[in-house]
Amino acid sequence: MLAMEHDNFIPAESSIFSFDPYEINQGSSSYWIYGQDRENYYYFSYEPTAPYIFIPKVNKCQGFDRLNFKTWCDAKHGRGK
Repeated sequence: MLAMEHDNFIPAESSIFSFDPYEINQGSSSYWIYGQDRENYYYFSYEPTAPYIFIPKVNKCQGFDRLNFKTWCDAKHGRGK
């Protein structure tokens, strides 16, 4: 899916071999909303200047929920496509 669809992309901090989307948009486009690799969690933010944010899997966020980016303290902006 990630390699075939032009709207999808792998975060620059990850790779095609390790990136695992764990929540996919159920609409007409099948893009990832949340994903992970060995080191980080990722959220597709839809922002043109920073299309995703990410946070280390090992973090100190109180109440951290990998399915709620609003609980991601100190998340970093991704570098884009």
